[in-house]
Formats: sequence, structure tokens, C-alpha cells
Amino acid sequence: MKTVLRRQLAEGVLEVSLNRPDRLNALNENLIGELLAVFRGLNNDRETRVVILTGRGKGFCAGADLKSSGSRPGSVPGTEGMGQLGYVYKYQEYLAELVLAIQECDKPVIAAVNGAAVGGGLALALACDIRITAEVGKFGSVFIKTGLSSCDVGTSYLLPRIVGVSAATELMLTGRVFPAAEARELGLVSRVVLADELIPEATRLAQMILENSEYGVWMTKKGIRANQDAPSLRHAMELENRTQVLGYFSGCMEESMQAFQEGRAPVWSKL
Repeated sequence: MKTVLRRQLAEGVLEVSLNRPDRLNALNENLIGELLAVFRGLNNDRETRVVILTGRGKGFCAGADLKSSGSRPGSVPGTEGMGQLGYVYKYQEYLAELVLAIQECDKPVIAAVNGAAVGGGLALALACDIRITAEVGKFGSVFIKTGLSSCDVGTSYLLPRIVGVSAATELMLTGRVFPAAEARELGLVSRVVLADELIPEATRLAQMILENSEYGVWMTKKGIRANQDAPSLRHAMELENRTQVLGYFSGCMEESMQAFQEGRAPVWSKL
């Protein structure tokens, strides 16, 4: 891969970096395809338990690369011989599949935002489970500035759920770019750190997650995602009940109790 870099930061922790720093990691067909392959492959990766998504250089992701020279029928799988309408629609679906692959990855994904995360870059960050940012990070639902709708690649679904409907509506209708401090106030990110501390802080968070059982982390992510759309508290609790009962038979609870009695950290068995 040329536009995506992978690096193991610690046991069980994988850094995935967008690698088009000269274009502020703007999305083109190659980058979308390589990221899609990485995140789909992670579901079968038994060694990686937490993923940190970040960008090389001064940007996290500046959205779609409007100057991409590869934007033509055939550069997206399944578009060979298509006219412009068919190609553009397939391209839109291709990018949407990437957002879904990140959100549906069965490992927790931490977005470590090191610069601009705007347009499609904002959508990538929204699809992650946890977002932290360097002080230089900035965000924006800037799709509307192209003359199109700000409802793009999951933003109209995810942003209101994260920051609330009123704040999301303002951000999407204005398309304004806002700084890290405001992102923290809105609850878009959970932490703002110095640039040099971004990856170390993301790694510390990842290691805190790794202290918990594989079953517990897996089911917590699945439960949070599923219950975002639960029609009632009762529906959400039915899912929780089944998850907890299933977990009782994993052996993790017995190990937790034994470790507590012996004054040691639990040693979790793998799934």
C-alpha cells in the first residue's frame, strides 16, 4: 500500500495513517480503496484489538480530492465502461462503504486528529468510536460550500447524535470550520492535547481499553452501536440482558473475582 501506512504501536494496538501529506490526506480512489481493504481486513485480524486512525503531515483528512487526476470511469471497481453519471454514483457509494467499514469494524477505533478534518475527513472521524485532537485540529461539515448538501457520507446521521441536533444543524447549514477547543465544548472530541502528545495519548487510551476482556470490549462496542437506534429503553435493555448472560459463560467474571481476591490484575482468556 502507498496511501495508507500501518504501524504497531504496542501489543494489540495498530496505527493506521492516511499517507497523502502533500494533499492534506485528501481522499482519492486509491486512498479510499486501501483504507477500505484495511478496515475490512481488521475484522479477521486476531492480533489487533484497538486501532488508531490518523493522518501523516499537517492534516488528518481534507475531504475529497477535487484535483484528483484519477477520477474517471474505471478507477473505482465496477465502473469500467460507465458514463459519468454511473461513475459518480459508484464513487459516492465507494466512499460511503469506507465510512461504514470504519464504524462497523469490530475493534474500537480512535481518531487521532492531527490537523484539518473537514468534509469527508470529518465523516471519517465521526465514524470512529473515540475522537481526540491536537490543539491544531480543526473541523467542518464543508460539503455545503461546494454547492451540494451538507448531508453526505453519514454526517447527517452521526453528527446530530454526537453533538445534538441544534448544534449539528448550525454546523451543517453554515459549513463553517471550527477549532479544537470548540469541538471539545460540543462533545465532538473527548480530549484536546498538544501535537506531540497526540499519538502517545491515543496509545494510552488504547492500552486502557486493552486492560479489559476481549469479550467485554467487543460487546460494548456492538451494544453502543446497536442501541443508538433502539426504539425504547426496554429494547435496549433486552439486548443488554442477552449480552450480559452470554458473557457470564465466557469465564471472564470468574477470573475477575479470583483476581480481586488475590490482589492482582485479571488475566483474560482470548475468545
